[in-house]
Order: sequence, then C-alpha cells, then structure tokens
Amino acid sequence: MNSNWYKIILKMLKIKYGRGLLLKGVPFIYNKKGAKLLIGDNVTIKSSFLSNLVGLYSRTIIVTRSPKAEIIIGDNAGISGATIYARKRIVIGNNVCIGGNTKILDNDFHPIEAETRNKLLRDINGGNSNLVPAKDIIIGDDCFIGCNALILKGTVLGRGCVVGAGAVVCGKFEDDCVIAGNPARVIRKVDNRHE
Repeated sequence: MNSNWYKIILKMLKIKYGRGLLLKGVPFIYNKKGAKLLIGDNVTIKSSFLSNLVGLYSRTIIVTRSPKAEIIIGDNAGISGATIYARKRIVIGNNVCIGGNTKILDNDFHPIEAETRNKLLRDINGGNSNLVPAKDIIIGDDCFIGCNALILKGTVLGRGCVVGAGAVVCGKFEDDCVIAGNPARVIRKVDNRHE
C-alpha cells in the first residue's frame, strides 16, 4: 500500500523531499526544530511488513534528535524498515540501498561512564545531550547495505561499498570494499567501474 498521504505530514513538519518519493507503508519521520532533514529525488521508503520479503521488524524510522543534527539522503535511495537516527550528521549518497532492519546510528544513545550516564538521566530537560558521544556517518554513492546491519558512529563508507547482512560496521572503508562480520572488516574488493 502506498502512503502518499503521509507527504502532507512531511510538509507540515517542514521536511524537504524531492520528486518521486514513494512510501510503502507508514514510516516514522521526525525532524527536531532547528535540525535539517533532506530526502532526495526518487527515494523509496518501505515500512510495511509485506513491502520487503526479507521481513521487516518495524517501519522505517528517520529521526534528527538534536537541534543541530542533519540527515541528508541522496537521490534514488531505497530504505526498508531501517532506523536512521542522528544527533550530529548522517549523509547517505545517491543510489544507496539500505536493507531490511538496518540501523544507522551516529551516537551511543548514552555515555559509557556510569557517573556521566546518571547525570544525563537526572537532567529531565535534556540540556546535557552533548554528553552523548556522536560522530558523523558518511555513506558514499552506490553502496549496498545488507539486512540487519548496524552502522555505528564515525563510519565512512567509500563509493560502491557492499556491507554484508548482520555486519557491525565502525571505521573508514575505501571505495569498492565488501565488508562483513562483527566487527566488520574488508573481505574483498569489487571491480566497480565508476563513471
């Protein structure tokens, strides 16, 4: 089922999207006041169980969580039941396929040290959100991310990378790498002829 009516909600939330946005099912897309969320042309976002036969656990969630956060999704991207959650910055290039149930998280959600974490928990207004570690994520053009992958803060994927299903990815990877495992590592290169 296409959910084109949801585009009205996107406009009300001041979320910019390009031509040809296709919504299968109902995603959850939220842009914090002061943040930037841009969706390119011809993007497909799948959020219903039957929209991807890999089996989606939840609908697609795209959230900017802090006033200075940015999420930029390039043209011709496909997203299936993924979570894209930014406190800082996530950039997804053109022609990127994001497999079912993938998580792309530019932050740790909480500090690792107990004392700092407890300080954050006591701050009911969220004024200390800078205590949450966050680093930019950059996903280059023409990447393919397999289902159930986890892309962690600070990850940079070069153009044409392939991420294996279930991989836990952190670090910087050159163009045309196949990345798999936990922790993910390069298992081979592919010969993509970029024009």
